[in-house]
Amino acid sequence: MRVERCGAVGPDWVGLREQLWPGSGEATDLAACLARGAVFLVRVDGAAAGFAEVSVRHDYVNGCGESPVAILEGIFVVPAYRRRGAARALLAAVEGWARTARLAALASDAPVENTASQAMHSALGFTETERVVFYRKPV
Repeated sequence: MRVERCGAVGPDWVGLREQLWPGSGEATDLAACLARGAVFLVRVDGAAAGFAEVSVRHDYVNGCGESPVAILEGIFVVPAYRRRGAARALLAAVEGWARTARLAALASDAPVENTASQAMHSALGFTETERVVFYRKPV
């Protein structure tokens, strides 16, 4: 298993991202991801097995008292490679990047109904800080 930092938009990252967020492959959006943080790929036997995107946030991030912080925008491991340490390897790379950037915390979020993501976050050492329900009303 090998983790590498993406220096440019490539087909492996785009393909993995499409599995997590269908329709998210706009080149300008991907370039913005690279500009505001970092993207890491994990490979198993040469195959792209997952990715993590992290950015720096200077505004308020739920559950964090400090600023700026790193925020894990997304993490995904192909189902065939799950429970083999790929997510843990990606998170280690993200944490190393955040430490190098002198950021004090790493934040993330998951939808209330996504219990699998919540379980993964807990297994990776995240602590739940709060739950939020968003509302909208047309005016």
